Amino acid sequence: MQIQAATRIKVKLGKRAHQEERVALAFLFPSLGGFLLFYLIPFIQSFGMSFLSSPINGHFVWLKNYVSLLTNPVFGKAALNTLIFTGIGVPALVALSLMLAMALSSKLLGRKALATMFLAPLVIPVASVVLVWQVLFDNNGALNSLLANIGIARVDWLKSDWARYVIMVLFLWKNIGYDMVLFMAALAAVPVEQLESADLDGANAFQKFRHIIWPRLLPTTFFVLIMSIINSFKVFREVYLLAGAYPHDSIYTLQHFMNNMFSSLDYQKLTSAAFIMAAFIAGLVSLLFWLRKRVGRYAGA
Repeated sequence: MQIQAATRIKVKLGKRAHQEERVALAFLFPSLGGFLLFYLIPFIQSFGMSFLSSPINGHFVWLKNYVSLLTNPVFGKAALNTLIFTGIGVPALVALSLMLAMALSSKLLGRKALATMFLAPLVIPVASVVLVWQVLFDNNGALNSLLANIGIARVDWLKSDWARYVIMVLFLWKNIGYDMVLFMAALAAVPVEQLESADLDGANAFQKFRHIIWPRLLPTTFFVLIMSIINSFKVFREVYLLAGAYPHDSIYTLQHFMNNMFSSLDYQKLTSAAFIMAAFIAGLVSLLFWLRKRVGRYAGA
């Protein structure tokens, strides 16, 4: 009797689990359908198009589009600029946001006002940000007016080699608040008792950071790195609104290249460039996952 009762209970639990699975799939279907319709299917179609000579009645050309793209000097310049911007901007953003989070987590005077100042860009529309930067860095803008008043020649910031640094500052200012909040949340989870015990043992600030704080920040640092890489590619919106489709050479990125290929209906170069960039991002994220595992094992996180 007990065996039969247990069997009936298992059958009922199994039926209930199947019902819950069907209900979950019913709720997930709209999102899954949207993902398939607007992301996965176009992704596969675009990948196939990158191997054709033309999107309409084209024939298979193997890797000819990719070879043509990789030997294109304009694409090379755009790829190099994107690599430089990501390679400098992302580490700088992560380091500055971590330092700022540690400063604001301490008893720093005026930390609430500073936190508000760095969080403000998160709620400011892109158009407003661009307007502020135009007012500051235009050839007749506020910064050049200030330089002229003290006897320094005007600088055309967005049409000179300074353009890369202007956009870098914009990227840092726009994203530092988001990363700072993530690090502050991670710092709040560090056990105070361990820090107090370290103080009693005579540990200095670096030793506490190295052995107590840093291991607990590793998961957050990994997430911040991924989000910062993604946000570095989103800076195209601001650059496009500031400098147009053909900006100064130092800020002409892969997104500009693909946007111009789309405007000229050159879908072969567009799709090939898109998948090269996707492969680069996937490789970079895979490398970060590998480093996360190695560093986490070393740090004991």
